[in-house]
Amino acid sequence: MTEKSLAYEHGSAVGYHHGSAIGYHHGSAIGYHHARYEPMRRFLRVVMRILVATIVKVDKIEGVENIPASGPLILYSNHIAFIDPILIIHAVPRNIVPLAKVEAYAYPVVGIFPRLWNVISVQRGEVDRRALRACLQVLEAGEILWIAPEGTRRPALLEAKDGMAYLAVQTGAPLLPISVDGTRGLPALPFSRRWKEPGVSLLFGRPFRFKPGLGRDDRAELTKMTAEAMYILADMLPPARRGVFSDLSQATQETIEWLI
Repeated sequence: MTEKSLAYEHGSAVGYHHGSAIGYHHGSAIGYHHARYEPMRRFLRVVMRILVATIVKVDKIEGVENIPASGPLILYSNHIAFIDPILIIHAVPRNIVPLAKVEAYAYPVVGIFPRLWNVISVQRGEVDRRALRACLQVLEAGEILWIAPEGTRRPALLEAKDGMAYLAVQTGAPLLPISVDGTRGLPALPFSRRWKEPGVSLLFGRPFRFKPGLGRDDRAELTKMTAEAMYILADMLPPARRGVFSDLSQATQETIEWLI
């Protein structure tokens, strides 16, 4: 197994080095202090609420009640447009910590948002141990992490990296899929042509976890866990968004335990 095969390539997936402790001490959340970021995140949520109401057409948000009121959680979704994580942050009642490619910090104007929110930045084309360690610390602190497991924006699903399953195995955190649709071309002004087209649809699925004991020493198990999680997401998406997971007859749930 090579580092290249496990590396983050693009977007917001995170790679890992299988079997490595990467300097992380299990049970600790050193380096992540939730309370430190809460005042700024509360302020930014007010700003987002105003912006979403003004320049984003939202058709429906469903299933938010499935999000646990406390404890660690890995949210994962398809990724269509740069606005996706902002809308997910807006919809989730608890504050979450997204992942984003490090280049997002350099975007004009909007690049200030990941800095203020303290988004976890991920380096492209390498095993980013710092980002992986940060993800583990957020989950060990009992917080919510958002991941786009494909690692890039695409109109339909691609094969996903195994980093999401690795994080779930290492922390025992449950996972919850989010179907994202209608974000292409947004934000847009209310009088624009885009506003006349279908708006955003966010569907939050049911939480589940991977069966204990799986994936710790077996890369093939991690890959199977990832695929099963992606088929759950695909089943929530319109057929045109399912991509390589279009054939739902191939879906299994042998590694999955539903929590509700």
